Amino acid sequence: MVRSAGTEWWRPVAVRSAVLSAVASPLTQESAVPFRALIVFTFILLLSPQSFIPGLARVRIALVTGAFAVLAHCWERFSKHRPLMRFTREIWLATALLGWAIVTIPVSEWPGGSVQVLLDLYLKALIIFWLLSNTITTIGRLRTVAWGLSLMAAPLAATGLWHFLLHRGVAGRIIGYDAALTKNPNDLALLLNLILPLTAALLLLSRRQIVRGFLIGLLLLDASAVVVTFSRAGLLTLATSLALYLRTLQRRREGKWAVLLVALAMAAVPFLPSGYVDRATTIANIKADPTGSAQVRWRDMRAALTFVLSHPLASAGLGMNVLALNEIRGSTWQPVHNVYLEYAVDLGWLGLGLFLLLLASSIRSAARVRDRSADVPALRELSVLAEAIRIALLAFAVAAFFYPVAYHFYFYYFAALAVAAGAVYDAEVRAAPEVRAAPHEMTRWRPRLLRSADGGT
Repeated sequence: MVRSAGTEWWRPVAVRSAVLSAVASPLTQESAVPFRALIVFTFILLLSPQSFIPGLARVRIALVTGAFAVLAHCWERFSKHRPLMRFTREIWLATALLGWAIVTIPVSEWPGGSVQVLLDLYLKALIIFWLLSNTITTIGRLRTVAWGLSLMAAPLAATGLWHFLLHRGVAGRIIGYDAALTKNPNDLALLLNLILPLTAALLLLSRRQIVRGFLIGLLLLDASAVVVTFSRAGLLTLATSLALYLRTLQRRREGKWAVLLVALAMAAVPFLPSGYVDRATTIANIKADPTGSAQVRWRDMRAALTFVLSHPLASAGLGMNVLALNEIRGSTWQPVHNVYLEYAVDLGWLGLGLFLLLLASSIRSAARVRDRSADVPALRELSVLAEAIRIALLAFAVAAFFYPVAYHFYFYYFAALAVAAGAVYDAEVRAAPEVRAAPHEMTRWRPRLLRSADGGT
């Protein structure tokens, strides 16, 4: 009979069913324990419960949870005789960058200080990069991370708004959130800006009105918190994400969401805090900043550029740009607020080149998954999430001009999501090769599948 169950395989709905039910791929058979441990670690990293619950700080729950995630992942792979990691271009570049950082330690301005930065900060960020990129192996896990980060951002943003309403802060600005990545308003703005694209992706994917309303509320909450930080870099990063999403919505012919974004942005202008516009104008007119912070950072960037140009084959050592710049600008003991110059001063031109390749490769990886999944209904969710990751990485590329966060978790967390998106796509294709075909190409599969369903006749 022509209309048999097998003859429906070519249909998009049936393809999606096949993709979701396929369990043949080894990646979909992995234990969820390492992934769940990483979610808990992310919760601790972002919300820092040990800062509010007495006794947790002595337990060092972040270290314990992270170590457990590493051990669980290694045990999972060893017990099933599988390699510890997928060797992608991004993994190789990150490994090369780590190797070069270690090689430069003996010639560092302060070798002991470089070792401390390596062990206390950089190595931890790279371990999370490795774990995330190897434990997120399904669309469901990628969605869980997006939801987890979006929900965790809510108390961060709410705390910032609460401080603003209570006029709690230093020098007219809010305090920030008492956690490793959000201790000052600039860092809070950066983290919220990186999470915002994922929340927007969830909004595009949601079908229930109540969920959409909730996600719109989260977006407004996060964007409002970015504004009240009075962070100029935060404003530029937020504007970058908005512009990129408007372009994405236009390309996807999602006009109603583009109109909503523009309408919300315009409606928010009259409610901007007093003095916000004046502070924003100092982005273009550095000399107009009454606090002097813009002038100081510009001076430090010029000093860093002077060092880089005069030491093309040398480096100050991992995390030692402060010492190198003290010799040029005087002993202010401040790092250069520019990720690219941090790498250039600390690790030389080679270190900067490796980081730029890693950043570009991560962005391309997310874009490749977005493009390959865009025309496949079964993979629409993956395409939308990959685009959100791409926008987050591009937003970081802009923010990197103003932040001293070269070796922190911010970039490496989202770069890992880009690598993971590629792993998810590969797993889905292996599980059901038919998803490679775009809707208009799926009819090419129908004759072969019909023959297969009828016993090859």
